[in-house]
Amino acid sequence: MKKDYLTYKGFISSIHFSAEDEVFYGKIEGIPDLVSFEGTSVSSLKKAFQEAVIAYETTCATQNKPVLKSLKGSFNVRIKKELHQKAFTYSIQHGISLNQLVQEALEKQLA
Repeated sequence: MKKDYLTYKGFISSIHFSAEDEVFYGKIEGIPDLVSFEGTSVSSLKKAFQEAVIAYETTCATQNKPVLKSLKGSFNVRIKKELHQKAFTYSIQHGISLNQLVQEALEKQLA
């Protein structure tokens, strides 16, 4: 599992390191706005992330706007042609759609 992220109050962030600037930095993912933060140590990065989340929640409440990005339940998946053919064949043989196959695979993986 990827380890370069933080979570706080249901929010998740990406985390990176700039050797040139000697700073950790990240952004809150899954929101419709760009909210970034940084720190020179892991503890200062965590604190900056938490402060960014709290500030973002406050801003959203003040502006009466949704906090998280609205997801539609559909997305494009790009896979190798051979895997696509196997998935298509499997779905026909099992009487399900490709969408059902992908949904079941995701549910199983994320359970």
